[in-house]
Amino acid sequence: MARVDYYNDPNAPKANSIAVAVSAFIQDEEGRILMIRRTDNDLYSIPGGQLELGETLAQAAVREVREETGIECEVTCVIGLYSNPDHVIAYDDGEVRQEFSICFRASATGGDLRASSESKEVFWVEPSRLDELNIHKSIRLRLMHASEMQCDPYFT
Repeated sequence: MARVDYYNDPNAPKANSIAVAVSAFIQDEEGRILMIRRTDNDLYSIPGGQLELGETLAQAAVREVREETGIECEVTCVIGLYSNPDHVIAYDDGEVRQEFSICFRASATGGDLRASSESKEVFWVEPSRLDELNIHKSIRLRLMHASEMQCDPYFT
């Protein structure tokens, strides 16, 4: 399913749903960041997705990282809670979802990089090279908050 993110756009469609989503910021021993290139909008992102019934937020983050990247991980802390009503995601089926996402910091514990139906590319990138990638503003915000290494989570 294709998607378009609208961020502080006065011409954005009105949200008609909300769903809990999670994402994970993971760095390897060299400080590189785990990134994917999404299949639904062709943008680069940290791995993440929607919470499923019967799982905790941390379990959802671990599952999404595994599904999208092949990497096993463990959640270590919360980076931020993102619920900006001016960030909506329009899907080609007519759903327009208001952002509601929890971003975790996690540590890789194993696995091998591999793409999936949701990620056409999976790789580790040097933080200094992030500006070379087409990353949505909402993900750049998470990357910025993760790089600040705060103890207290960001929230909107």
